[in-house]
Amino acid sequence: MNELHIDKTHWKKYRFDEIVQNISERVEPSQTDLDLYVGLEHIDPDTLHLSRHGHPSDVEGTKLRFYKGDIIFGRRRAYQRKTALATTDGICSAHAMVVRAKEDVVDPMFLPFLFHSKNFIDMAITISVGGLSPTINWKDIAKQEFLLPPKAEQKRLAELLWAADEVVEKEKREKEEVEKMYKGELMHIFSNQKSSYVQLKDIATVTMGQSPDSSSYNETGVGMLFLQGNAEFTDKYPKAYKYTTQPKKIANKGDILMSVRAPVGAINIADQQYCIGRGLCAISMKDKDNDYLRFLLYSLIDGMEKLSTGSTFKAINGEIIKGLSVPSQKQDITSLLACEKTIETLKNQIAISQEVKQEIINQIF
Repeated sequence: MNELHIDKTHWKKYRFDEIVQNISERVEPSQTDLDLYVGLEHIDPDTLHLSRHGHPSDVEGTKLRFYKGDIIFGRRRAYQRKTALATTDGICSAHAMVVRAKEDVVDPMFLPFLFHSKNFIDMAITISVGGLSPTINWKDIAKQEFLLPPKAEQKRLAELLWAADEVVEKEKREKEEVEKMYKGELMHIFSNQKSSYVQLKDIATVTMGQSPDSSSYNETGVGMLFLQGNAEFTDKYPKAYKYTTQPKKIANKGDILMSVRAPVGAINIADQQYCIGRGLCAISMKDKDNDYLRFLLYSLIDGMEKLSTGSTFKAINGEIIKGLSVPSQKQDITSLLACEKTIETLKNQIAISQEVKQEIINQIF
């Protein structure tokens, strides 16, 4: 991306407490008539939009009140880059900080992007205190200084920032629509009642994981890469960091890796050979068509969750997996492959658009 060539000659430095008002209104969840609760788990990184929320009845303990237009900033673990702009009234976690733009200094539509700038995040991390859960105190952030343009220029730059933001959000909405279509098509294809059914073990080989002795583990590259469970899963391929010199159960390249412990049914593809621990199993079609197998397993996830056992941590055993009921004849997955390709393309485009937006933010702030 090209430089914006912003002239900051007439910009002025302000303390944080000159830019925003700290809103510290306390609320007991059991005593409010509000119906929206925002925890840090509801705020996604690098977006100002809230896509989910809870209800005050879900939580206990004193929370913070926020109003439409306020900014909810995750002051605990600031490196997670969690900030949201409130579009309605509600309450939020006390691990957040609620602030409101001082409109004589800053445009309320310009201010939120400051919180996602590299300069702000670096500062926030630096002033955080505490070991396991580093947290920002108001007195420490209040005295930090930020360079801001005159109000008229803030308005112009805010329009640019929100335009860049809308590009990202539009692409996200497109991806959600394709994902919705994909899920509907998946269930339609594999709920074909005209087909007779067999057990999964009749069409696929299931290898249940077994963990090697912990004394064989290392992170220096000796032996075979080891996957204990779904903690190493990504969207598609796992990211292993541990090795074992005593592999017991092995997943081959192309096998479908499936979690047998919470969350039961999480799926990745083995991009190389791995030793798999007891939290996983490796499944491969006998005719080697693992693309078909992957979609088939996706269609069975809800059923597997119902068949899993355990009160605290759900799990499913090998006999249940091998006995899963599946269509005896393979279904046509052409439409699913097309949806998957479109989703992947949109993911890549979102990443590019997000990068462009972030560069604009960093150049401004």
